[in-house]
Amino acid sequence: MKSFMKEFKEFISRGNVMDMAVGIIIGGAFTAIVKSLVDDIINPLLGCFVSMDFSAWKIPLVGDASLGIGNFINAVISFLIMAFILFSIIKAMNKAASLGKKPEPEAAPTTKICPYCKSEISIEATRCPHCTSQL
Repeated sequence: MKSFMKEFKEFISRGNVMDMAVGIIIGGAFTAIVKSLVDDIINPLLGCFVSMDFSAWKIPLVGDASLGIGNFINAVISFLIMAFILFSIIKAMNKAASLGKKPEPEAAPTTKICPYCKSEISIEATRCPHCTSQL
């Protein structure tokens, strides 16, 4: 049991686990911000054009049951906003990471083309193995 607890402690104290935990917490807070943006800002603006709040869109079923199509539309809008913001952040991070890297020099060619038969041969060849021409 002690070795199990020791392994668990090592697992929890790894850096990537802590980074993941921080990411999940920030993601939860960010989700609340995007939900508020959609519910409190975007939906009222769209409601000006449609003259109806999306969350009020429902398809009645049998009895009191209904499908909340408006809530689904709100969730799709929230997802698209979050996906766009995440895409923008990752694109910016990749751009920043590539700025620090030096471009790798191109490797020297290892082959050349025979001027007589146009076959690909070794760069060090003095005679073409295909047409036996002196190079």
